[in-house]
Amino acid sequence: MQLPPPTLQRLTRRHFFGSAAVGLGGAALTSLLARQSLADSLTAPTALPAKAKRVIYLFQSGGPAQQDLFDYKPLLNDKNGQQLPPEVRGAQRLTGMSAQQSSIPLAGSHFKFSQHGQSGAWLSDVLPHHAAIADDLCFVKAMWTEAINHDPAITFFQTGSQIAGRPSLGAWLSYGLGSMNDNLPAFIVLVTAKHGGDQPLYARLWGSGFLDSQHQGVQFRPGAEPVLYLSNPDGVCRSGRRAMLDKLNALNQRQFEQELDPEIESRITQYEMAFRMQTSVPDATDLSQETDATFELYGPDSRTPGTFAANCLLARRLAERGVRFIQLYHQGWDHHGGLPAGIRNQCKETDQASAALVKDLKQRGLLDDTLVIWGGEFGRTSYSQGALSATDYGRDHHPRCFTVWLAGGGVKPGVSYGRTDDYGYNIADESGRPLNPTKDAFTPGAVHVHDLQATILHQLGVDHTQLVFKHQGRRFRLTDVHGHVVHDLLT
Repeated sequence: MQLPPPTLQRLTRRHFFGSAAVGLGGAALTSLLARQSLADSLTAPTALPAKAKRVIYLFQSGGPAQQDLFDYKPLLNDKNGQQLPPEVRGAQRLTGMSAQQSSIPLAGSHFKFSQHGQSGAWLSDVLPHHAAIADDLCFVKAMWTEAINHDPAITFFQTGSQIAGRPSLGAWLSYGLGSMNDNLPAFIVLVTAKHGGDQPLYARLWGSGFLDSQHQGVQFRPGAEPVLYLSNPDGVCRSGRRAMLDKLNALNQRQFEQELDPEIESRITQYEMAFRMQTSVPDATDLSQETDATFELYGPDSRTPGTFAANCLLARRLAERGVRFIQLYHQGWDHHGGLPAGIRNQCKETDQASAALVKDLKQRGLLDDTLVIWGGEFGRTSYSQGALSATDYGRDHHPRCFTVWLAGGGVKPGVSYGRTDDYGYNIADESGRPLNPTKDAFTPGAVHVHDLQATILHQLGVDHTQLVFKHQGRRFRLTDVHGHVVHDLLT
């Protein structure tokens, strides 16, 4: 059998449609395929009624302690200092940090809890601003994951796999749904500046993996240059840059016609986006346009670029401008020791701004079609890691149960879904008996990472089983071969 010429052998599905398109109808088809970013996929997402147009994900890196924030466990205070009963732990895995402890004393929270709103949601007194939006939130108290260490756990939430290299959630949405604003990226990332923390953040967490590089997240930074290398160098005017891009695009187009490499197309697309962003980014990031009342709503930190509060305010501005997926990262929740002081500081930095974002979106009519997510990569243990004292304690990693909250985007407000046992150690049924959920079969009252991802996609009108990309002979998807939409969370 005679093979076609080498150039034709490299012809991809996208290029076949592009080359075969004739006349206005073919051009329209090609444009539609490119805009929806689905031409590389053998399976397009099944269209579902979309309740949300965009997502703002407030990722709390390090693992917030649910027992000190959302999951009220008076039994821990009653049994403070006593040993965790062996039957509660069972055969569950511990980290290498607390597996060596000869004693694992239960640690009651140092914070007072009270109920708020018509929903009666229990909240710690370190979250006074959350108390004001309790009836807007859906608390998922039965999240669970297999990952027990930070990097695989964060990678799992962001990409659907504990192993690095897969596309991130925002990249999948950019690929599947495209952009709502031709002058801004579909996926933008904001990281709290100069905050640090024990656990680093890597750009691969918002990477595109094996998807086209145009779908990766674009990080906005505080300061005069929010996007690196976007502004013109000295001596180059806008018209000069335009002329340079035209010549460069012509060269790239010639190379593409010879090699049919889709990354060359992507390069052209990204050069053009960067040119348009020279005017759209300064407008979007100019917080001086906001009123004093808005800054007061988000708190005094919102006037300082790069803080979590300023990033929350910027996230609202990006949502207004049609950015599909806005990812915020805030580090510092990894409290193996010094938890009382540490978590107070974290809440001081995040509580008011998180609540303000929900309030602001709601008053502007954006909350109904914006899905807001708040949470970390896992929870914390109900026992103290290391010594327990009257003034101090720490908590180790705990993947078996923890809390995230959702707001807007067609999610039920003012509800708590799932529960944990009285020790806050296992997901439990209504009678308090521990459940043993698996990710292969949906367990009512328990929400696996893949279930949350499936539910997010569902609210955006995408069937998670149909958002597929073929790579190295396998059809990949965000939820792998797992995941169930948690309909009980949805209106």
